[in-house]
Amino acid sequence: MAEFSNPNQQGGQDNKSLVAMMVVLVAVFFGLQFYRAKMNPPAASPSPAPVAAPQTPAQPAVAPAGASAAQTAAQSAARPAAPGKPMVPAVPVVQASGETDTVVENELYRITFSNRGAQATSWVMKQFKDSDGKPLDLVHSEAAKLFGYPMSLYTYDGSTVSIASASRNGNLVTLTTLGSVPANVNGRAVAIAGISDNSFNGTYAVTQTGPNTLTYVQGYGDNANSTGGTLSTLNGATGETLSQALFVPSATGELTAPATLAFKFSDGDLQVTKTFSFDETYVLHAEVQVTRSGAPARALLSWPGGFGDQNETPNMTGYTNAQFDSDRNGSDQHLAPKKVTGGETLNGPFDWAGVSDPFFAAVFLPDSPATATLATLNGVLDVSKTIKRVGFSSGSPPSKALPLPILGAALGDTSGPTETRIFVGPKAINILKSVHAADSKVTLEPMLEFGFWGPIGKYLFLSLHLIHDHIVSSWSGSWGWAIVLLTVLINLLILPFRVKTMQSGLKMQRIQPQMDAIKEKYKKFKVTDPKRNDMNAEIMQLQKDNGVNMFGGCIPTLITMPLLFAFFTMLPRVVELRQAHWIWLPNLQAPDPWHILPILMVVSQFLVQFYTPSPGVDPQQQKMMAFMMPAFSGYMTWNYASGLALYWSVGNLISIVQQAVMNRTSLGREMREIALKRARRKGGNGATIQGRK
Repeated sequence: MAEFSNPNQQGGQDNKSLVAMMVVLVAVFFGLQFYRAKMNPPAASPSPAPVAAPQTPAQPAVAPAGASAAQTAAQSAARPAAPGKPMVPAVPVVQASGETDTVVENELYRITFSNRGAQATSWVMKQFKDSDGKPLDLVHSEAAKLFGYPMSLYTYDGSTVSIASASRNGNLVTLTTLGSVPANVNGRAVAIAGISDNSFNGTYAVTQTGPNTLTYVQGYGDNANSTGGTLSTLNGATGETLSQALFVPSATGELTAPATLAFKFSDGDLQVTKTFSFDETYVLHAEVQVTRSGAPARALLSWPGGFGDQNETPNMTGYTNAQFDSDRNGSDQHLAPKKVTGGETLNGPFDWAGVSDPFFAAVFLPDSPATATLATLNGVLDVSKTIKRVGFSSGSPPSKALPLPILGAALGDTSGPTETRIFVGPKAINILKSVHAADSKVTLEPMLEFGFWGPIGKYLFLSLHLIHDHIVSSWSGSWGWAIVLLTVLINLLILPFRVKTMQSGLKMQRIQPQMDAIKEKYKKFKVTDPKRNDMNAEIMQLQKDNGVNMFGGCIPTLITMPLLFAFFTMLPRVVELRQAHWIWLPNLQAPDPWHILPILMVVSQFLVQFYTPSPGVDPQQQKMMAFMMPAFSGYMTWNYASGLALYWSVGNLISIVQQAVMNRTSLGREMREIALKRARRKGGNGATIQGRK
């Protein structure tokens, strides 16, 4: 048979080349395996166990405090997988070896972060002082110890157990639960509610003494026993664990904004990253990502425990006037503490949401309003030993607990990671207007809320602000002088109505004898007799024929009383007047320490009643009102904001001057003469308490 051969073939050279190439590939393959094994040593194999038994987690590799995450990551080999399942890589362990602080500041604030929990332990407002003259710290120190610090994480894996019995011996309370107490509860704060004797209820740090017993300390209360109620953890088990975890910060020491600060933690299963960005404003940005075994885990960024200035506001208004604020699609809502349910979850959209007291706020402005989710937090704190007290018993030690609400809020995102801006600062109107939500048309201005008289109170404050900024801002005690000038302006504006009232009153006095005759004609009929309707019809017709408006005398009151009530609700809610002084008054939002204005208030109110004619009013009623109104006004201003007493007293003094001048006019003299004649006819002695020169 003929033999065919390739003319380009070089004998057996190609076979040798193929063998050489295969040898090189095998060498490279085994070399890579050797290199990988050397650079990535395998984790210690778990001890033999049944297939269904859980894996024993590897011990965490502890990193030096302050080291970067990349430097602290412990490298792990692939975890053994169940038969037929793919290999799952282990999570690197990231954990600091000790506690460190990082301080971030700008011209407005100084925030101290601890790597324990990656949370803020201090949030100082540089432009505001506390009652001791020190920079104000917005972290409520007592509340934070129980409810958590700002920027901590809130989770839903909490526990609630029923209480079988409670007993108090001295100041030590012992609880017995139905079933085991929640895991890891020792040393943690819990909420105790619903016990038959409500003196046991409250928020306390507890000590576990047995599988179903624990104790806590109360400052007040007699020896007692009770039953029923529940014990609930304030946060989930994961949230509590993370609040004690030592995160690795991207920087320690001091940072000056603009700056970025990141915290990372991993225990081999749970991974957490918090990243905060700061600028020159009161707003910072936060990104939070939490995963467990590689899957997103639900954890909400929180401001859980009130504000550091709440103990300083008189009459407990820092707590009672706290509120939960939110804005959905441009519609704002403000809820008082009694309307806030602790632990309730609200789903978006939220343009912004958070909590505030009368002067300061902590508000989340989510990057994705549509997927934002919010948890409302509402606890109870005994402030009997820390709150500033006013009144006659303010100098004596407290004799019982004073439980007041502590509001908080926590924000998350249904899509997983949380990205939000956070405003923490004063509720000053110019600042709130400058903070915009994701929708640039929405601002934080609606947070400045004045209750039922809100619309009037808002424009009253804007007028006060305008006078302050453009006329008296450079004066000593500028806000006090702004109140004085605003009061003068209001009284000048209602002067024409006062004149109109006097004219209407004069007409009323001129027809008073005819009105008395009509009343005398129908006196024999009972009040329920239909004939009384005829009497009223005749009187109204008489007034109409003589051009008398029966409501004409009410016009000044209809104007001044809403303004007074609006001032009453506005004054303690504006941060601009916080600690504002005027002459002898150290704080226009606190009572007059010398009670000078309340005394002036009583005297001036009596003179207002004395000088102002009241046509058609019985002299005995005039005397009664002349003493009741001063007593009422004195009571109102004795322990209330001195700014209100200043507004009211100046208004009274202006009214006295105006009325004294008007009483000397021909109109005033005629009214006085008619009133005296009528009084002589009725009383026979001519005495009257009003309408004097």
